[in-house]
Amino acid sequence: MTLPCSQHFGPFGTGIAAVVFAIFLSVPSPAARGDDWPQWMGPARDGVWRETGLVKAIPPAGLPVKWRTEVKGGYSGPAVANGRVYLMDYDRREGDVANAPNERNAIAGRERVLCLDAATGRLLWKHDYDCPYAISYASGPRCTPTVADGKVYTLGAEGNLFCLDATTGRVIWSKDFKKDYAAPTPLWGFCGHPLVDGNRLVCLVGGEGSVAVAFDKDTGRELWRALSASESGYCPPSIIESAGVRQVVIWDADNLNALDPATGTVLWSQPLKPAYGMSIMTPQVAATPRGQVLFASGIGRVGALYTLAADKPAASIAWRGDPKSAVYCANSTPFIAGDTLYGCDCETGFLTAVDLATGKRLWETGEPTLGNRRGRHGTAFLVRQGNAAGDDRTWLFSETGDLILARLTPAAYEELGRTHLVAPTNECFGREVVWSHPAFAGRCIFVRNDRELICVSLAE
Repeated sequence: MTLPCSQHFGPFGTGIAAVVFAIFLSVPSPAARGDDWPQWMGPARDGVWRETGLVKAIPPAGLPVKWRTEVKGGYSGPAVANGRVYLMDYDRREGDVANAPNERNAIAGRERVLCLDAATGRLLWKHDYDCPYAISYASGPRCTPTVADGKVYTLGAEGNLFCLDATTGRVIWSKDFKKDYAAPTPLWGFCGHPLVDGNRLVCLVGGEGSVAVAFDKDTGRELWRALSASESGYCPPSIIESAGVRQVVIWDADNLNALDPATGTVLWSQPLKPAYGMSIMTPQVAATPRGQVLFASGIGRVGALYTLAADKPAASIAWRGDPKSAVYCANSTPFIAGDTLYGCDCETGFLTAVDLATGKRLWETGEPTLGNRRGRHGTAFLVRQGNAAGDDRTWLFSETGDLILARLTPAAYEELGRTHLVAPTNECFGREVVWSHPAFAGRCIFVRNDRELICVSLAE
């Protein structure tokens, strides 16, 4: 059983290492303002919003909507950079979306890249192309656009990669993963948000010897390719630094791998095989008194904490989860704060707090994920407020369409208010859901469903 990928899409959507020692998954454009959200999970790709001047709690009357505009289907989250919003969607022309977890849904339509004015929601340009789908959960694209150095990089559900001029939408270069790399479309589509690292664009591609591929971000020239696996999986590439060495982490359907970012050479590999090829969440890195650690988990109660060696690129098992410990994450990536891991468990559907040292569960609740419902893959996308030391507030966007501000501590989950933003227009296991990671920029939240994109003020 499984779901789409957004994280990553929303359907596999997901956060990054928690502490300042953490991860820098990509380098944001020098032109980007500090409060931009130019890619999945934010400027540092770590799921932290460093804005100031925000509400301290959500008032009972709700929050002011600045604008709303019509969009089509999709799990892709918005990106916000330099006064513009970039979003992918799917304009379905033929066929009906039928969300059978393990069956491909054949429909016809066009994938679209939209560029909107961030202040008004007015459409500035659109890039679209024919793209028949044969995937499960076929509502639309999964990947959030990545904006860097005047370019926007988009990856569609059937493997169409584009580099577009961020101002005009002009195509600079493009790739077709199915044609160029003989990469089969994953059951739930291509979901790995493209990662900009220096002059490289690192992508989860697939195919023999090309699970991960790095392109020159300006020309599209291939710089390296690496890895083979039973399936590519759905986890976006990420950058960590360990033992003084920068490493690209690629979690395919079989193994956690660390590669040299410059060459693609494998530095270390550890077996970690979730059910259904669903490697989704971005592995989380943190510094602890026992050294640097990395956590990853997925469906099938497959998960582990690894100790990263201090003297060379290497990883070893610290503990493995069992049915009553750890947290098994899918659509939403967890985060580490201090000695605690917080994430949404795909087996129980609950937001769960876990002791990082032992894997012991500290508490769990369905309030921010499923509400008064029950089911697997309960989802809330987690973004920490990071404008002050010791700030333990977290923004949660629930699959119910609610925005929640809460305080997460090892002791408890404490809500500081919630408001309903958008209708859950998709479906999973018979319940209505919205699985799209929001963007936080300019003291606003930008959030979409399969009908509209809205901008809501969070200014104090």
